[in-house]
Amino acid sequence: MTLGAMPRLQLTGFNNLTKTLCLNSYDVGYASTPAQQKRYLAYIDETYNTERLTKILSTVAGIIGGNILNIARQDYEPQGASVALLISEGSAAPASGLASEPPGPWPDALLCHLDKSHITIHTYPESQPNQGISVFRADIDVSTCGRISPLKALDYLIDCFKPDIASIDYRVRGFTRDDIGNKHFIDHPIHSIQDFLSQDASVHYQMIDINLAQQQIFYTRMLRKDSDLRHYQFSPAEQDAPFHDQSGIERRVRQEMTEIFYGEN
Repeated sequence: MTLGAMPRLQLTGFNNLTKTLCLNSYDVGYASTPAQQKRYLAYIDETYNTERLTKILSTVAGIIGGNILNIARQDYEPQGASVALLISEGSAAPASGLASEPPGPWPDALLCHLDKSHITIHTYPESQPNQGISVFRADIDVSTCGRISPLKALDYLIDCFKPDIASIDYRVRGFTRDDIGNKHFIDHPIHSIQDFLSQDASVHYQMIDINLAQQQIFYTRMLRKDSDLRHYQFSPAEQDAPFHDQSGIERRVRQEMTEIFYGEN
């Protein structure tokens, strides 16, 4: 979706807006036998280790024009990891004025005037032993100050994690003033977080919005439409589950995804 540009305004001093993007990514798997659980844990270790997460967040820093000042990271036993990046940002545009182009996925150019910001990711393993369902959640926070918006990195993050369910919220805090003293509580057009996702997202995901535009709060939930069991089962079906049980496993996986999406049992 193409959004109209807001007129460029002359600011007095620094752009004091704080913009925070929070993405909760859920990865659902089915692993009921010891062989399946072993393969599932190997998948988690490969997908959510600190080395890969650091590369992803470093790329996010590049997308939003950040210079990495410090990286703190930790792997946990038996599973899980945390990575935090502290970044500073220089200006790729004149220091005054509001952004003349809206933030969006895969930008060709960045406009930023930031003092400091941070990017963090934490992972959380959850399981339902009696059903063989395992859910691995990754919480990603991208917080920036000034003109740039972390929404520029959203499409990249969705592509990296390919979540089965995603919960996304975006909030702009504070205000900045123009050169005649008027307050501005947001400096770019936005109707919905969906405006900043690629068209592929609507093909692969069911999405719902809750938007409080007057409070600069935007919220979107995503549920993957395709629930092909091969994506969730960590061994060949003929080895670990009789053919007649495949529909039951798929039903349990889909129920788990739906409950997370709607936030209820």
